[in-house]
Amino acid sequence: MSPRGRVAPGTEGREGPVPVAPRMEGPILRLALVLVLLLGGVAAGATWWQVAEAARLSADPLDPRRLAAVAVAVPGRILAADGRVLAEGGGGDRPERRYPVPEAAPITGYRSALLGTAGLERTWDAELTGLRPPGGAGELLRKLRTDPWAPHDVITSIDLRLQRLGASLLGEDRGAIVILEPATGRILALVSSPVAEMGALSAGATARETLDALRDDPAAPLLVRPTQGLYVPGSVFKLVTAAAALESGAIDASTTFAGQPRWSREGLVVDGYRIRDAPRESGLDAPLTLAEALEVSSNVWFANAALETGPEALAATARRLGIGTSPPFELPVAAGQLGDGDGPLGGFADRAELASTGFGQAEVLVTPLQVALVAAAIANGGELMAPRLTDRLVGPDGSVTEIGGRSLGRLLSPGTAGILRDAMRRAVEGPGAAGLAGGAKVPGVPTAGKSGTAELGPGERPHSWFVGFVPADAPRFVVAVVVENGGFGAERAVPIGGRLLREALRRVEPGA
Repeated sequence: MSPRGRVAPGTEGREGPVPVAPRMEGPILRLALVLVLLLGGVAAGATWWQVAEAARLSADPLDPRRLAAVAVAVPGRILAADGRVLAEGGGGDRPERRYPVPEAAPITGYRSALLGTAGLERTWDAELTGLRPPGGAGELLRKLRTDPWAPHDVITSIDLRLQRLGASLLGEDRGAIVILEPATGRILALVSSPVAEMGALSAGATARETLDALRDDPAAPLLVRPTQGLYVPGSVFKLVTAAAALESGAIDASTTFAGQPRWSREGLVVDGYRIRDAPRESGLDAPLTLAEALEVSSNVWFANAALETGPEALAATARRLGIGTSPPFELPVAAGQLGDGDGPLGGFADRAELASTGFGQAEVLVTPLQVALVAAAIANGGELMAPRLTDRLVGPDGSVTEIGGRSLGRLLSPGTAGILRDAMRRAVEGPGAAGLAGGAKVPGVPTAGKSGTAELGPGERPHSWFVGFVPADAPRFVVAVVVENGGFGAERAVPIGGRLLREALRRVEPGA
């Protein structure tokens, strides 16, 4: 028998190859493989959109399920740390959201069927409407429930007493306040002045008109100043310069500049630009150390420190401390800038700009939150905890999802942080602190801080700054204050900062 198998009927005796019917297994297997791949692709796509992308789609403001939830479901509440209501209601047949604490407007933002959301209302929109319960498993199980809406309450870290006190102390002035815990990153107060009434933006009938009027208001009440207001920092930036100089090895705690007493009296000329110290009685007879220079806020000392440090090292430390970047946070944060970055000297135009940057002038712009975080890193031994406004989410069934703190890393060495902490204490408690940061001293408590007077254009009053923490030897609370056009630091920001530090301490020491 032929190796090919049986002979086909009618071909017996013929010479040459014998035709055989083609085998079908190969084409069938290939077709099956193609079908399997196609079905696998469909399954993978469905899995991707139903699982991997489900959380993002749930947060999409145009997601049909979100629009349906907004129409019928009452969103969860936003609460202060003690449980008092910051935002509630809305949805269903009463779409207007209620905001009973006007001072909390920069935190809550608004929720409007016409305008969308802002603030924490936007950050936690999917959780508040119940479309995205915390955790991946919750998202999968939601699809199987007969009632798909599970609105969660958002519990913030806000201390309402401090929030209201900060707003009261700013009064009619424009400005911002940040109070936080350096060991955890929890924000206790985030004050912006002036503020808009969020309920008016929630009201459907007049929301658009209200928004247009607020946008045209020269006081900019919609601007969340602690996170989006960009300010010349003035002397509070000397903390960044000192950190860069210490970290780079350009100076140490005992460094002095021989010509500084004369420069403090007559001015320091850098590339034809004269830098001056504010008039003072002390620190004019002998060269100053770092702590002494911070105490009397010597511009010429920190100008020299910036020149000795150099543009690259100063820029690197400033960026590491958050200047020019936006930290992870529940609300949008402006990045700020060290300079415009286009100059030939490591991004600076010349040595004069570098020197002026050393004491917080030139092209430097920062947010109050960034200044608070610089102080928090110093207070926490060089490690910075991520700032946060939210403590936990609570579901309708009582389930709790904790929002824990996380470290952003060690930004400064413990040695540098310790030197700066001691220098900031001297800036408040030293003999030369009167008329500068001395007014922030909390009686009986070691207090650290730095005042700032940020010079603006001709004819404009400077911004008034203060940043500090208590207790200086074991920091629990950081406060940053800016008062727009408030004059010298000691005029407005320093007394406000001192009062808030004292009140923050009363949270843990009622008799303070």
